[in-house]
Amino acid sequence: MRIHPVQGLVPNAAAAAEVACVPYDVVNTAEAAALAADRPLSLLHVDRAEIDLPAGTDPYNESVYAKARENFLSLQKRGALVRESEPCLYVYQQQMGAHIQRGLIAGCHVDDYDRELIKKHEKTRKDKEDDRTKLIDTLSADTGPVFLTYRDHAPVTALVNAKTKEKPLHDFTAPDGIRHTVWRIAGGAEWIKAFAAVPVTYIADGHHRAASAARVARLRRERNAKHTGAEDYNWFLCVLFPASELKILPYNRIVTDLNGFSAVDFLAKVESLFGLRENAAPSPAAVGEVSMYLGGKWYGLRCNADAKADPVSRLDVSVLQDKLLGPVLGIADVRTSKRIDFVGGIRGPRELVKRVDAEGGVAFSMFPVTLAQLMDIADAGQIMPPKSTWFEPKLRSGLVVHTF
Repeated sequence: MRIHPVQGLVPNAAAAAEVACVPYDVVNTAEAAALAADRPLSLLHVDRAEIDLPAGTDPYNESVYAKARENFLSLQKRGALVRESEPCLYVYQQQMGAHIQRGLIAGCHVDDYDRELIKKHEKTRKDKEDDRTKLIDTLSADTGPVFLTYRDHAPVTALVNAKTKEKPLHDFTAPDGIRHTVWRIAGGAEWIKAFAAVPVTYIADGHHRAASAARVARLRRERNAKHTGAEDYNWFLCVLFPASELKILPYNRIVTDLNGFSAVDFLAKVESLFGLRENAAPSPAAVGEVSMYLGGKWYGLRCNADAKADPVSRLDVSVLQDKLLGPVLGIADVRTSKRIDFVGGIRGPRELVKRVDAEGGVAFSMFPVTLAQLMDIADAGQIMPPKSTWFEPKLRSGLVVHTF
């Protein structure tokens, strides 16, 4: 893999905790406005600039991109974001409770994305991709990094271990309790050499940001009659984490009704398809197990997949969809059905109990997809089912901004 140090913008030490914000796509407009209400330096004023325009403004309106640029320049003028004196790489550590993950902030090349050396496992939506393309092109900047992972490589791990013993550039705990620590690496020749031996990386999160960065690079190449390939727009901002340090949480399912079945008949149908074990644990213990909540009880199901099936079909979410959600509960398309909802695993099975007890229906607590499964699917050129993975903790935007 090619990586590249960036001479971008970073928060000044006093402002880092306020500038850094959650990714733009994990909050809606109202949530973004609430998070940024008393934080004028938050990068949410750039990533979700509609929060500074009249209520009801279309997030895709031209005025939003103009406001984003205005706010971006204001952060620089106020000294909240300052230009690095030289190209740098950065080690970025996140701590959530006892869990620690450490990645490298760097530029990755759009040609590696186009050549599938940066592998994908999700489809992108045109409206969301158009939005980020417009924002990146308007700002001439990547404000949020793409979350990449790779199979562990000992030379990289050794460099990370050594660097994290030094004094950090930033170290703060965000309001959600996640601790974020950043170390600056000037130049980084030995890091570039180490990553050259990593054959491929995988997008864990940020498919729209990656696709949009590649589109902007193509646009800039078309506009630049003197394009050489050395321009900064050929690179986009990423954080690369070793697979062994990442934490995937489940993406659980709630169906609002039993599609006309009585509870007794539905349980009988489920038992005929999966077997049924009463008083199961709310969180399944292994791949191939699903916990179902119905009528105040937890039941255990076995999602036995065909060992000869393709990597997508072997996923628990696929088996559940193909054998139960689709043919029995009538959820033909999880992307469009209004009878199904998805709950990120960070909220735990208690949220499933709360929702079903209050609203009815049935809930399914899933075992997390593994990194090995994700990589197998990407290697096969396949696409993950919707709402299959929930990575936690989320990356903060604004710790480094790549400009071009």
